[in-house]
Amino acid sequence: MTVLIAVAAVILIALFFDFVNGFHDTANAIATVVSTRVLTPFQAVLMAAFMNFVGVFIFGVSIALTIGKGIIDPSVVNITIIFAALVGAVIWNLITWYWGLPSSSSHALVGGLIGATIVGVGNLNAIVWDGVLKTFAFIFVAPILGFIGSVFFTIIILSVFKKFSPLKVNSYFRKLQLVSASFYAMGHGTNDAQKTMGLITVLLFSEGLISTFDVPFWVIIAAYGAISIGTFAGGWRIVKTMGSKITKLRPVDGFCAETAGGFVLLGTAHFGIPVSTTHVIAGSIMGTGSVKRGSSVRWIVARKILYAWLFTIPCAAFFAALTLVLTKFAISFL
Repeated sequence: MTVLIAVAAVILIALFFDFVNGFHDTANAIATVVSTRVLTPFQAVLMAAFMNFVGVFIFGVSIALTIGKGIIDPSVVNITIIFAALVGAVIWNLITWYWGLPSSSSHALVGGLIGATIVGVGNLNAIVWDGVLKTFAFIFVAPILGFIGSVFFTIIILSVFKKFSPLKVNSYFRKLQLVSASFYAMGHGTNDAQKTMGLITVLLFSEGLISTFDVPFWVIIAAYGAISIGTFAGGWRIVKTMGSKITKLRPVDGFCAETAGGFVLLGTAHFGIPVSTTHVIAGSIMGTGSVKRGSSVRWIVARKILYAWLFTIPCAAFFAALTLVLTKFAISFL
């Protein structure tokens, strides 16, 4: 009974992380559509929350399996490690949310798993380095893909509509951006909710509550539900950074950024690669901004964002390791 209570408590913490993930990453799905004034903030978060949940009925659980088995060896995992990993990730998410920096909840979770596992197990052999290196590589690959895709879409669309008046182009793309924003929001929910699914599944497996490493349906629904509610709660500090501080966006720019970002997210989800939705949309926004002219992108802000990306995994690992040490210390007095 005590084990079940402890597992239930950690699952609630995992769903809270999922909620914070949605809260923290609201900007990924709605910054462009809010900054171009296609939707009001309330309309935008409602749309994003709904589309976050839609992915449960369309996509599989490849990313969940990668998080559960492709970052750390599931045979060495225990409830304390999962708890510390989650706390470390949540701490870093809240710190970067407070600073208004669009860091990656996904990489915070990966960093938390690494830090907690190294301290908990006492050696590096428990880390699945192939999965970690692939995840780290996509810190750079994912935003570059978003950047390139956004440049491609922007050049094509501007060429097709070059004889149209700016007023007419904005009128068309104010409507089309509803489609692209919904598309990106679906990719966001699909990508990020699966990470929590993977964590809960490895917890259930390690405690013997499921016999095979398959994601239970109730876990899928709970994870998608938590991230959707978090998305609806919103994270306005980061919306401001993503929607206006990187570059000034028009509806056509928002459409190109969201469409490119959506394709990157759904492609990586198909191959089970846990990427950062934050990195993807930031790269996409920079791409569409650079087509107008390089100076339209505020590269100083972009550089600060890059620093947050690079520090996320080691900082989350540090907070998770510290949490594990303090947890063991507290348990020793019980």
